[in-house]
Amino acid sequence: MAKTIIPIGPYHPLQEEPEFFILTVEGEKVVDIDVHIGYNHRGIEKLSETKTFDQSTFVIERICGICSTSHPFAYTRAVEDIIPIEVPERAKYIRTIIAEGERIHSHLLWLGLAGHFLGYDTVFMWTWKLREEILDVMEILTGNRNNYAMFKPGGVRRDIKSEDIPVVIKKIDSIVPTLEMLKKAVIDDPVIHARTKGIGVLSKEDAINYCALGPTARASGVARDVRKNSPYGAYDKVEWDMIVTHNGDVFDKLVVRVLEVFESIKIIKNCFLNLPGGEIDANIKDIPPGEGIGHIEAPRGECFHYVRSDGTNRPVRHKVRAPTFMNLPTYKATVIGEDISDATIILAAIDPCYCCTERMTVCNIKRKKIYSGKDLIKLSREKTKILRNKMGVK
Repeated sequence: MAKTIIPIGPYHPLQEEPEFFILTVEGEKVVDIDVHIGYNHRGIEKLSETKTFDQSTFVIERICGICSTSHPFAYTRAVEDIIPIEVPERAKYIRTIIAEGERIHSHLLWLGLAGHFLGYDTVFMWTWKLREEILDVMEILTGNRNNYAMFKPGGVRRDIKSEDIPVVIKKIDSIVPTLEMLKKAVIDDPVIHARTKGIGVLSKEDAINYCALGPTARASGVARDVRKNSPYGAYDKVEWDMIVTHNGDVFDKLVVRVLEVFESIKIIKNCFLNLPGGEIDANIKDIPPGEGIGHIEAPRGECFHYVRSDGTNRPVRHKVRAPTFMNLPTYKATVIGEDISDATIILAAIDPCYCCTERMTVCNIKRKKIYSGKDLIKLSREKTKILRNKMGVK
């Protein structure tokens, strides 16, 4: 049978961000896959190195809107690792509350999009309505629905008002009945089962070999979660369970995220019940020379930040490794042998975030610097000008 090349991207209706996947198919079956990355460079790491340690928090918060707590959480932990310094207990609890609020809205956003990809828009509308309630909660706590601007090296920027806590708990409790209904729909619905069970299976062995992270790995039986294995914040001070399943298919990845939402609700409520008093900021004055690492469990898996200081008020190197960087290669293990019609939902099952993943500061060929970050920006602007002229846009 003749082989055919089918491109997905770099711009595609089912991809929120640009990425290029080349499928080789025989009939309806995928027999090979090639992934081309590099369409989404914004120079975040280089920008961070031009800002003070405090200003960098706001820059990296904008690596991704959905992960706007994950990155500053990992970054601030990296800076605190340089000193090192202990964050006040109340700040640890507040950080945990904000991080779990983000996990809920991230998982609900993914679940709605997954329903949409499958042509099941009822799921899309249910979950995004619930997500609105969580975004309202985040607005009450931080003043923002996204990009919360809560984190800073040494603690948090704003306290949680005692009068807001009952309001927030009531709002969170209000979504639980609909979540229960949604969980039953996912577990019982034959349409969802037909499109997700046994589809895009990532074996436990492959998950380990590819170093998969987060729900992608836990759905394959890999019991790895930074919140449990290397506790930070208040995760070792409140009760909650790690969700692990063993089939590794799209359905199990879906189940893991749905059940994790319930665990996040449990964590938030326990944090509120045990919220200690005291300071919310260690008031860091200077960052000494040294290196620090910070890693946290983002909604998609382990988010890793590396920061180096030379004793000035700015990082001299800031490196980010987002979970999608590790999870994306698993697509090669899961899509080959599957039908073309399932290729996009298998990709979506890892909950890819390309703006988190792709950053470049210098292009080297054989150790010779070809383009610096400024050169890349200059080339991009020149290309934009050429395209605008071709289209007659002023």
